[in-house]
Amino acid sequence: MKISFLLHNAYGIGGTITTTFNLAHALAERHEVEIVSVLRHREHPNFTLDPKVSLRPLVDLRQEKEHPLHLRPARVFPRAEYRYGQYSELTDQRIGECLATIDADVVIGTRPGLNVHLALQTPSHVGRIGQEHLTLDNHPPRLRNTLRRAYRRLDVLTTVTEADAAAYRRKMRLPGVRVEALPNSVPDPTLPAADSTAKVVVAAGRLVQVKRYDLLIEAFAAVAAEYPDWQLRIYGKGEEHDRLRQLIVDLGLWNNVFLMGAAAPMEAEWVKGSIGAAASNFEPFGMTIVEAMRCGLPVVSTDCPYGPGEIIDDGVDGRLVPVGDRDALGAALLELVRDDDRRRRMGSAALENARRFAPGPVVEQAEQLLAEAVAARQAGRPAAQERLGAGRVLVSQGFAARDAAFTAASGALRMVRKEQR
Repeated sequence: MKISFLLHNAYGIGGTITTTFNLAHALAERHEVEIVSVLRHREHPNFTLDPKVSLRPLVDLRQEKEHPLHLRPARVFPRAEYRYGQYSELTDQRIGECLATIDADVVIGTRPGLNVHLALQTPSHVGRIGQEHLTLDNHPPRLRNTLRRAYRRLDVLTTVTEADAAAYRRKMRLPGVRVEALPNSVPDPTLPAADSTAKVVVAAGRLVQVKRYDLLIEAFAAVAAEYPDWQLRIYGKGEEHDRLRQLIVDLGLWNNVFLMGAAAPMEAEWVKGSIGAAASNFEPFGMTIVEAMRCGLPVVSTDCPYGPGEIIDDGVDGRLVPVGDRDALGAALLELVRDDDRRRRMGSAALENARRFAPGPVVEQAEQLLAEAVAARQAGRPAAQERLGAGRVLVSQGFAARDAAFTAASGALRMVRKEQR
């Protein structure tokens, strides 16, 4: 089977890039796989790409940033999508040309705007799989309206959690589209697992507000007060760096909390710790949680929508605490810091329980979905049989009406503000 991934920018750093590379590498063991990167801004990707996976950029920003068509707004890529400002008539044109001539059996989109391109422009004989790495409820109403129309042309839609798959089934009527949860996978570790003796808590991810590293630092102050020989190491870069640095100084934690910068891959850093930590207000999946657990670390995390609660078995391989609760987060960290035996037991459980996110099980499920999408296209039938009762139809229609009303009201408000200028 020839499989093509359509990715925003394979040359950057981020969870979607990581999981796309992971899945592509695993699929390349038995299939012909390529990654089509809409954008390119540097010579080589940040992450190492398996030689068996081909990489094809469409727009090279090093030479084409000022291309006349790139200075005009996109018309196919939806305006309400988060990345809209990075798309243009040039990206519309290149993506359209790519899809029109694609020789793959199945194409996989990796974000809502690209899924729209996929749904509208992929030839009818090619299987169409849309991936969602965020959540339905996280999308603005205007985007949800667009997706309701476009996603009906997909064969399969995958989400990273069961909770989000259920939300799509309940709120978006997508007749004939198979909606399934397909978790992100993390490759098998190449280093020995952490032995739970290091006095280090490790966190990783973009330094942005939603990740709440400020809350984690404040919570860790309780640990440092009781155990001054313990450290918190935070890996990543982002807009919150300077504010977090100042918070560390204000709390007098300069000997305990360290902003380590970005590290890719993270495996060598996870195994230097004994506890993983995450404090997000919102986490569609929780890639770093799985990475930490696969290295033998129990993880203390906020129980935010949607991922952590589907990854961590509270009290067995980690701890879940209420979102935004600094004291509960600090207490959960202290619970593991104080008890060496419990920390070791939970680390072993994390290592074992996280095996379900290994490439093997995830790739097996992905291959089945890919094969079903291709078979459905070849047979000229939908990938899923619609089994919606009247009640579910009314529920999905209600959500659609609500989003349409909100979008209309927002448009009217924008018009009034424009006239008042």
